[in-house]
Amino acid sequence: MASAKTAAAVSGADNLSHDKKIAFWRDERMRGLITQVAAILILLSLFAFLIYNFLEKQSKSGGPAISFDFLENVAGFQLSFSLLPITLDSPIGLLIVSAAMSTLVAAFFAAIIATVLGLVVGVLRLSSNWLISRIAATYIEIIRNVPLLLQLVFWYTLVITALPRHKDSFSLFDAAFLNIKGLFLPKPLLQEGIGLLLAAVVVAIIGAIGLARWARQRQMATGQQFPIITVNTLIIIGIPAIAYMLLHQPIGWELPEKGGFNFKGGLAVQPEMTALIVGIGVSTAAYVAEIVRAGIMSVSHGQTEAASALGLKSQWTLRLVVLPQALRVMIPPMISQYLNVVKNSTLAGFIGFADLFSVISTSQNQTGRAIECIIILMGFYLTVSLIISTIMNVYNKRAALVER
Repeated sequence: MASAKTAAAVSGADNLSHDKKIAFWRDERMRGLITQVAAILILLSLFAFLIYNFLEKQSKSGGPAISFDFLENVAGFQLSFSLLPITLDSPIGLLIVSAAMSTLVAAFFAAIIATVLGLVVGVLRLSSNWLISRIAATYIEIIRNVPLLLQLVFWYTLVITALPRHKDSFSLFDAAFLNIKGLFLPKPLLQEGIGLLLAAVVVAIIGAIGLARWARQRQMATGQQFPIITVNTLIIIGIPAIAYMLLHQPIGWELPEKGGFNFKGGLAVQPEMTALIVGIGVSTAAYVAEIVRAGIMSVSHGQTEAASALGLKSQWTLRLVVLPQALRVMIPPMISQYLNVVKNSTLAGFIGFADLFSVISTSQNQTGRAIECIIILMGFYLTVSLIISTIMNVYNKRAALVER
């Protein structure tokens, strides 16, 4: 009798263990986790194999070991545009850092142009006015079907070179000048008290964000709107302006002055950089316009009709009803466009702008360190792409519709 009970208990335990194993493999989350871990291990193994194979081949061929000591070598060449003080005796590493900064600055301003221009053209594409809609559609079709490299050459050769000479420069209040040699702007000079001014700017931004959250909560609770745009504009501009005056102007300005053959002083923006920013910005704006159009069209027409029934003006309907709902459709493809802005900057070398890709190529030809240069280039673009993707994905989660 005892042996029968023992056998039954063992059989029950085996059945329970078997049921647990079945339940474990039927758990979708556990299967997904195991699959992901296995895929990561396979990729890491493949990556390790490639690295080991490369090191083995290089050692057998007698090639030099991987080293980044060449970054301390004297570059021996100058950059057409640099945000850092560069001389012929500057190390290669400093030139690479300067070129990376120039690439980011150009990509930043190109992204701003693409966003603003793309939003305007995308809205005009849906205009009820036939002429305006056709003009926007023509712009989109032409830009999207012309290679970006040709557009950059167009902006550089046909537009930039058509600007006046040094003596006939376009002038804006005798503080900014535009001619064939570039754009000359007042150069900021940081003086005593700049830290307090930056603190005032940070306080203004934090205050504006806090006020915007309060206004949103107030509107959700009472339905009453607060003039948040006007008030925040006054806060962001007013607080730093007051601090600027109280600190006795901690930022000075060096104005460009006409010389014999060029302007002296100020901040000079080279024509190549201007052509790069405008070319990439205008080209990407065509794709952004289509994204905006698709996002607006994804919003049900009943939303617009309901807003009109409530007495909202067309611009209020677009800003308060249509665009907030269209963002959930627009943001994911916008991430790809912002990434393309950064990666398309590698075409800058064709118009003579010293971006990171051009400086890396020159450094590779001088030092023969092809692998190290490619690693630096890949690491830079990978890091920038991951940062942009992370920021935009966080914003995408905040803009997504949340069911009550």
